[in-house]
Amino acid sequence: MQSFELIRPESVKDAIGAQSERSAYIGGGTTLVDLMKLGVMQPDHVVDTNRLGLDEIEVLDDGRLKIGARVSNSRLATDARVERDYPVLSQALLSGASTGLRNMATTAGNVMQRTRCPYFRDPAKPCNKREPGTGCSAMDGINRNHAVLGTSEHCIATHPSDMCVAMAAIGATVVVEGRKGTREIPFEDFHLLPGDHPEREHDLRSDELITHVVLDAPLEGAVSTYLKLRDRASYEFALASCAAIVTLEGTKVTAARIALGGVATKPWRAVDAEAALVGEDATAKMFEQVALLAFQRAIPLEHNAFKVELGQQAIARALRDAVQQASQGEHQ
Repeated sequence: MQSFELIRPESVKDAIGAQSERSAYIGGGTTLVDLMKLGVMQPDHVVDTNRLGLDEIEVLDDGRLKIGARVSNSRLATDARVERDYPVLSQALLSGASTGLRNMATTAGNVMQRTRCPYFRDPAKPCNKREPGTGCSAMDGINRNHAVLGTSEHCIATHPSDMCVAMAAIGATVVVEGRKGTREIPFEDFHLLPGDHPEREHDLRSDELITHVVLDAPLEGAVSTYLKLRDRASYEFALASCAAIVTLEGTKVTAARIALGGVATKPWRAVDAEAALVGEDATAKMFEQVALLAFQRAIPLEHNAFKVELGQQAIARALRDAVQQASQGEHQ
């Protein structure tokens, strides 16, 4: 790890003022420190956010939930309002890491979490995300854990966050503060597809700091679940995951939100599947049909083709589990 200067501002304004092209913010440090040790990130200045506050959770007048950037994953997962109104988020967070890591990891840090692609994390390997124009080693390498949705010829790295999948399904806004003031970014627009520029991972400007994430108001009468499929049950990254939220009127689906993880280059909202499900009977056959739609644009490679079927199974099973909750009288 190269040497760096640690800056410990006392206010959001001072933190923004300390930011530059060669600096990085640190909260819990569960991602940044690893990447600095590997030599993937080499900031000259590290700006500590631990004295900025930003650690409150509050319900707004319009029913939305405002989450401070520094709220830990453990605290968010076990907050009574989250467990009651957004159980899919609580489930996703609790599936994401060990207790020790959840105690350290922050909401903003999780939103900014970087890929676990082994080629990205190895400075000796060509990687367009780490060094634009050098190539993507995963294309012809071992790509079992890589994405099949939202990819480009320049990058197939999978987004790793469980929390972000749940937030994509719920709907949210990322609130940022910069030298030009406050900006609100819809969650679905925050993470960027790789396209021709995989080094551009998010819509955060160099002088901006995430201060809050605001969740949409919960859907009345909704049921939800988070299903994570992985090689082992103990804190492994997802091969495929699904956050499913549905509302029902009798046997008919009146609203649906479906988001996927482990299979895409960003938290993936399956809008085609959602649209096809609304107005239909909540049957296993229908769940399988909409799951096919979610992967109609998938581009599998040599080692990750299995993710198409696995992702479809994740959708069908998550929808089934959510609807079973409704039949048992359990709601979001």
